[in-house]
Amino acid sequence: MLTKASRQVDTIWDGLFPEFVRILPNDLARLDQVLDHPRVLKQFEQYWGRAKLNVGRPSIPMVTYVRLMALKHRHGWGYERLVRQVADSFHLRRFCRISIMDEIPDESTIRKLTRRLGPELVDDLTREVVKLAVRERSFKVRAMRCDSTVLESDIRYPTDCGLASEAVKVLARAGRKLRVAIPGLTRRVRNRGRAAGRRIRELNRSLARRTGDAKREVQRLTEEVADLAKASMGQARRLLEEARQAARSLGGSSQRRAARAVAELEQMIGLSGKVVEQIRQRFAGEKIAERLVSLHDPDARPIRKGKRPNPNQFGQMTQYAELTAHTRRGARGLLVPPTAAIGNAHEDTLLPETVAEVVALDLRPPEAVFDRGFTTRATVAAMAELGSKIFIAGSAKNEGSRRTRKRLASHRVGCEGRIAHLKREYGGGRSRLKGLTGAKIWAGWTALAYNLDTVARLPARAPDTQT
Repeated sequence: MLTKASRQVDTIWDGLFPEFVRILPNDLARLDQVLDHPRVLKQFEQYWGRAKLNVGRPSIPMVTYVRLMALKHRHGWGYERLVRQVADSFHLRRFCRISIMDEIPDESTIRKLTRRLGPELVDDLTREVVKLAVRERSFKVRAMRCDSTVLESDIRYPTDCGLASEAVKVLARAGRKLRVAIPGLTRRVRNRGRAAGRRIRELNRSLARRTGDAKREVQRLTEEVADLAKASMGQARRLLEEARQAARSLGGSSQRRAARAVAELEQMIGLSGKVVEQIRQRFAGEKIAERLVSLHDPDARPIRKGKRPNPNQFGQMTQYAELTAHTRRGARGLLVPPTAAIGNAHEDTLLPETVAEVVALDLRPPEAVFDRGFTTRATVAAMAELGSKIFIAGSAKNEGSRRTRKRLASHRVGCEGRIAHLKREYGGGRSRLKGLTGAKIWAGWTALAYNLDTVARLPARAPDTQT
């Protein structure tokens, strides 16, 4: 159960500390002021019933959770390091509303709650922060710049032989889980990982020889590992059939545990079959559509962007749109909730959803700039509802004077720097959460952490004085 407010932070021992320990640093104090706004955390309440957060044992307060996640993406910490850093700092404890007498939440609590809340809550928090900046920080939207990038998945560089070897191991592991969940099963899945490992080491030695026979040797060894995966798949199917018949006699929690184990083994069989088929298609010279690059993150796809230092990336396409108050050099604006899609999705495909986010915020930027990856016809159609003046880099149809085109071209280049800034400072380069949903959650928290820092820097609107 997620609680609304935290306990009292100040204790009788706080009075013994010097004043500089009790007072937050300027950056944390400004960020704390933004997060203290009641409308920001109001978004949690509509999710309590949907995510069943109003039942179960009391969990961490929502004010603490949001602050912990903001610190995590602000500093690029992992969950375990986040817990250690907050536990050792008086300032971070006070910022997160955790008394010196209270224990720090376990990292698994924060990690599981992040996945459970989903991307919708993070997007709503981002929208509320943008509305707060417009309403109370005098932020006026002057321009919009949009670009897409690859949000890499947290996987190893994939090879056909490596995927087939991994399939052998995960099938054996899923089979063991199923035998534990349903006692009395007679069939089993043999772990052929050692046999696959020997062939991979032999394959590496073949590649090191750099002779003309290396290609044929690689094909032979890869097909042998694929045959091992086929054998494990056959045993897994027979075990799955036996487990489905035995699960009918179970009841209560045992039946639910068995159902999860059956579903996991069934999923691994399907993914392993996809790996084996990919190996066959590769050596047959057939085109492979929707190539699988990871058994643990099936939504990850290979994406080629032609970049010299990193020509092949594996993950999802993510599109960011930044609303700025001016088009001068060094403009820092606010991000709308990012959009993501599986595979190398074209930028025109993601643009309508991005524009819908701007429309939902009731904002109308007079100018919008895009790179040459956006096509003119699709961009004009998607931006019609906003009525913005469109500038596409490299297009001969851009309107305005030479000075105006040069200004907008310079402003568009800043979007490349903003994406690099998000990857470098806010963890937007690699998602540690699996799947497309995990990528959306990760990108959402990246955008929210950036927006919180941006709004914290904006001057608060002076209160109206009555004369």
